[in-house]
This record gives sequence, structure tokens and C-alpha cells, in this order.
Amino acid sequence: MIEILNPAEVARAREAGALVADILQAMKSRSTVGTNLLDIDDWTRSMINEAGGQSCYVDYAPSFGRGPFGHYICTGVNDAVLHGRPHDYTLADGDLLSLDLAVIKNGIAADSAISFIVGESRPAESVALIGATERALAAGIAAARPGARIGDISHAIGSVLGEAGYPVNTQFGGHGIGSTMHQDPHVPNSGRPGRGFKLRPGLLLALEPWVMADTAELITDTDGWTLKSATGCRTAHSEHTIAITSNGAEILTLPTRA
Repeated sequence: MIEILNPAEVARAREAGALVADILQAMKSRSTVGTNLLDIDDWTRSMINEAGGQSCYVDYAPSFGRGPFGHYICTGVNDAVLHGRPHDYTLADGDLLSLDLAVIKNGIAADSAISFIVGESRPAESVALIGATERALAAGIAAARPGARIGDISHAIGSVLGEAGYPVNTQFGGHGIGSTMHQDPHVPNSGRPGRGFKLRPGLLLALEPWVMADTAELITDTDGWTLKSATGCRTAHSEHTIAITSNGAEILTLPTRA
């Protein structure tokens, strides 16, 4: 299903996007050395409920997961890049933490992810990984305009990741979003320009470049959910929900405060 939202629905998407962004920034500020991933999940639950939102994750049970996800935010540490299931782990200095959050508010979903380094350490590999995903995300957003095609976005993202020297996995990537979290079209993180669905105003997309330092192969953790690099290398993930407008792409998942 591909939804095209009307202006009133896009306005509601802005509210959902701001909520997601603000929660992610709050969780980033609280994610210090000694913080437990289960505390991050609990803080996220409280903020969603206080804002009148609805989690997209708690009851989420797709074919690639083992039963309902059962948590409110994805927490990927170091080699865990996607669908990181919160567990009893205490963050250490230098950990690379990826937080991914999707929330529905007033009937519309928004989805975003950030990666950052915990504590004072700044490992060069982690800095490079995060920077590549952020540049790739910016390139994908710049390519998203009316009349362009999904392949143009995928090509822009993949070009940045490839130039940075990272293998690209296209099994999981960006997606359409609207009244539900995951919709068509699929937006691979590499592709050919001029191919795929033609973008039009009212289309919402969640663009999410992610990379692993030295492999494109994923493995599934014993929790049945968390996807990790097959080699144990570090990973990073950046994501925004955007709305296609007559003037280009509007980022909906920007925080309302610094």
C-alpha cells in the first residue's frame, strides 16, 4: 500500500515527527556511561504515553521477528544495527549506540534513528561510520522531489556510502510511512537512478541509510530480533521521515528544541 496524505494529514505527521525527534534527543542526553538499555526503553514508554502517542513497536510482529517486539525503542550497541531489542546492558565509554523510534500520534506515524558515541571516547571508526550515514541521509533527502523516482534517492544514498568505502546491504532500507509504520515503496540504500515509483506531494518516506564497517552480511541475535554485523564490526544508522512537497522534501523528524 502506498498512501498519499492530504494537507491535514501531513500537518498531523509534523506533530508525530516532532514527538519522535524530541524523544530521541531526550534519550541521547540520558544515554551516558552507566545507563541501562532497559531504562532507556522505560523512559521512552513514559514520554510516548505522556504525549498521547502510540508505540509502533510493542505489538509489532513481522515475519522476520520472533513474536511481538515487546519494547518501545530499538537500542543497537556497537555491532547491532537494526531492530535492537533492549536488554539488561549497561553502556560503557566509547559504545556506539543507535536509537530507532517510531510513534503514531493522531493516526499518523513517524520514524527516525540516530547514532552517537557514549561517553568521552571518540573512536575514529565510529565517527566515520556515523558521519557516512548522516551524509548519505542528507543526499537522499536532497534527491527527494516531485517527479523524481525512488531509484534517484537510493542512488544518492548508495553513492555516498560506497564512496566512503562501506559495503551496502539492500535487504533492509527506507520505506513509505503514513497511517502505519511500514508501507510501500521500499527504498533500498543503493539503486539505479530513474527507476521505481515516481514521487508526488503528500507521499511520506522514512529514509534510513545504515552501514557496517566491513561487511554487508547480517546475522540475527539469539533474542530473535536484533540484527548484527556478521563479523562483529561496528555499525551506524541514521533516519528521518520526510514529506514530499511541491518544493521538495520537508524533514518531519527534527527536534523542537536543541
